[in-house]
Amino acid sequence: MTSPATPTPDTPSIVSGFDEAALEAGRLLFAKECDFVWGANALNQLPEADLPEVAFAGRSNVGKSSLVNALTGRKTLARTSNTPGRTQQLNFFNLGNRLKLVDMPGYGYAKESKEKVEAWNDMVRRFLRGRVTLRRALVLIDSRHGMKPHDHEIMDMLDRTAVPYVVVLTKADKVKAADLDRIRRDTQAGLKKHPAAFPDIHVTSSEKGTGIAELRASLAALALGAE
Repeated sequence: MTSPATPTPDTPSIVSGFDEAALEAGRLLFAKECDFVWGANALNQLPEADLPEVAFAGRSNVGKSSLVNALTGRKTLARTSNTPGRTQQLNFFNLGNRLKLVDMPGYGYAKESKEKVEAWNDMVRRFLRGRVTLRRALVLIDSRHGMKPHDHEIMDMLDRTAVPYVVVLTKADKVKAADLDRIRRDTQAGLKKHPAAFPDIHVTSSEKGTGIAELRASLAALALGAE
């Protein structure tokens, strides 16, 4: 596997405080082999809970798969599509036997039947509520749109189950600087209502590499903390 590309600083991440050692730890972790290991359509199909896990949650078409690919330096590790709702199971990726990344079904997209959408959403809720190795959730928010009711719903659930989570603004390269700053401030204000949310926000662009190094460093700290 080739090493992840160095991100470009088109839009600075809001998260600060990562020194060179932390950034290097993140680079080294995400330079390790990362392979798809399991897809679960139901909770009784989940893989063994043997490594710390980070779950990627977000509305359909928010860029979850693209972010997984950008973090790992792979173009096709996680499946991406222009058609929202293509991720219809919990997809597990093993990162160097140090961390598992979990790409979850997108929420808030209703092209499928109401019953199928609710079944997917119920599986996600129950997974987040009961997975003992889940260390953190990343709640992805599209920088072009900001937080929507479905985002608050999953944040409320994470608050109730005391699963700590970080908001990641995606597609920052698609927004003008002034609009991005407004969305960031509105999002940060909204987080004050959610006790399980970290106050800092990661601002990212999978296409440009913005904020990827900082997010890698944050996740590497979880892996190191599990040793």
